[in-house]
Amino acid sequence: MTTAIPAEQAVCRTSITSEPISAQDAVALARQLKALADPTRLRLVSMVAASESGEACVCDLTEPLDLAQPTISHHLRLLTDAGILSRTKRGTWSYYRLVPGALQGIATPLAAG
Repeated sequence: MTTAIPAEQAVCRTSITSEPISAQDAVALARQLKALADPTRLRLVSMVAASESGEACVCDLTEPLDLAQPTISHHLRLLTDAGILSRTKRGTWSYYRLVPGALQGIATPLAAG
């Protein structure tokens, strides 16, 4: 006769089969996720990614979002600091583009392998 073990006494036998994210990588990933965890910043990333030339001028991003240029620049700076966008300056305007592989680099550590 087999005796059932109460659930609270059962031993956890879960094994980790792949390499978990390191503490240092978790800090970097959290910074990127925090930068993306804002509706305006998500829209900005989407707009830059959808632009025909692969880049967008800050001057072209203010009207669609109905926000002032300093507010847009603040959001773009956070995305740039997080390594999601890169910036080039041309005259008085800044142009932004996605950092190659940045979005994939965010998704990969979170994807089930």
